Amino acid sequence: MSKAVNIDWKTIGFKYIKTDLRYVSRWKDGRWDAGELVEDNMLRISEGSTALHYGQACFEGLKAYRAKEGGIHLFRPDQNAKRMQESCRRVLMPEMPVEKFIDACVQVVKANRHYVPPYGTGATLYLRPFMIGVGDNIGVAPAPEYLFCVFCIPVGAYFKGGMIPVNFTVSDHDRAAPHGTGAVKVGGNYASSLLPHGLAAKRGFADCIYLDPATHTKIEEVGAANFFGITGSNRFVTPQSPSILPSITKYSLMQVAKDYLGMDVEERDVYVDRLDEFTEAGACGTAAVITPIGGIEYKGKLHVFYSEKEVGPVTRKLYDTLCGIQLGDIRAPEGWIFEVKE
Repeated sequence: MSKAVNIDWKTIGFKYIKTDLRYVSRWKDGRWDAGELVEDNMLRISEGSTALHYGQACFEGLKAYRAKEGGIHLFRPDQNAKRMQESCRRVLMPEMPVEKFIDACVQVVKANRHYVPPYGTGATLYLRPFMIGVGDNIGVAPAPEYLFCVFCIPVGAYFKGGMIPVNFTVSDHDRAAPHGTGAVKVGGNYASSLLPHGLAAKRGFADCIYLDPATHTKIEEVGAANFFGITGSNRFVTPQSPSILPSITKYSLMQVAKDYLGMDVEERDVYVDRLDEFTEAGACGTAAVITPIGGIEYKGKLHVFYSEKEVGPVTRKLYDTLCGIQLGDIRAPEGWIFEVKE
């Protein structure tokens, strides 16, 4: 029997809320234990843990959605599991099997089902799986032990007053080094983004645009999200680079654009001095699905796309279609929706 929770789904926003249970599994002596659900939201780890000193840590983010008929959906959790495996390989952590990753997410959703917001509120249940190196250690080397955890929090609709375009500025800082960790979801990537974001925010921008670290001529990411543009010939274009985190939302939008909207799709270089090829632009990721880009400031000039006040028609259609798929209102491609059996 699901208990009731006293939450105003219209005002919760995107902030930490302690829910009832979270999943914890430990890796030691070459294997993962069975894992368990626990009430305690505090982790007790060694002061020598590699996560604390050397950044041996990675994470994922995905959501659970309440469908109109009352069921609960996870959106492409297998893709999050596979991406975490890539992150683990890059920083020498043990991989979490896909099946165990999904099972952990399902256990957490079931245990906290009363925190899954009702259909139609725009709110969802956000899941944060993460892995950290722990144990007694001081040298720069892989940890002797690891923790894999999944917790969840209900989060509100990302756009409180509806989708409104926001502006970004091109940063002088690099998000990632060539052949570095830009393509994996490790903690250090986000620590290094705090200063550029803060500088952009002080100037009134939503966030900053990062260019490729080798030539500083091509768009790579928009803050912690992937970039896409819509050309005048109705093509969906998104940057291609070995330093870009492969966004599950972006690849989903690419398929939506092609199969649902009949658009041509290109993953290629996007030069920052050729923004006029795009009539619309956006940033995409798990939290907002799509953040419409009104304009991009580059070398002191603001290039405006469709509008600084209105969302472009193609961007709106992409957003509505993907959200409809996630909620179960629109038929999903094979394997995209994982139903949580209650």
